[in-house]
Amino acid sequence: MLTQLSIVKARLAITGTADDAMLNRMIDAISARFERFCNRSLGRQVDTCEEFGADAVEIVTGSYPIETVSRFEIKDNEATGWQEIALPPDYWVRRACVISLSLRLGTCRQWARVIYTGGYVLPGDEIKPGQTPLPEDIQEACVEQLACWYLNRTKLGLLSVTDGSLTTAYAQQELLPSVQSTLRRHVRFQ
Repeated sequence: MLTQLSIVKARLAITGTADDAMLNRMIDAISARFERFCNRSLGRQVDTCEEFGADAVEIVTGSYPIETVSRFEIKDNEATGWQEIALPPDYWVRRACVISLSLRLGTCRQWARVIYTGGYVLPGDEIKPGQTPLPEDIQEACVEQLACWYLNRTKLGLLSVTDGSLTTAYAQQELLPSVQSTLRRHVRFQ
């Protein structure tokens, strides 16, 4: 989860526990929505796998910043499956998100994958040396989006409400403009 329940409750000035289960579900939903928008996994992933054509020399990972690269594997066909290969002597991690190889691992008829650890340490988890905490702007955007959804939860799905001679129209947008602006700085491009 990209934020903690206590932070959300403080933002909304909620002291009771009646809405805790709903707020936790909302945090999960917003966290998943942010990851879809950014086209990447934001939370830290241990031994995650990125598959690519074995003739590629640039691997754009889906979980970064990259902490460590564990191994590379290659597959010729389904019958033989994945075979571990020695770490290439000349590879480097660029901008903490792209693995560059000096040589191809195989041919265009083969498939390869890299096993690595990467992503942000989420709020509430212990940050160890070499790890990167979730950027504060992402957590703040998550809290603000959740506050907006929570405060307008009875109006979701409504286009407008007429009360006598007064009609109130509601904007139909998935994420707040300020949240979208924040998330655009963290989008994974391929």
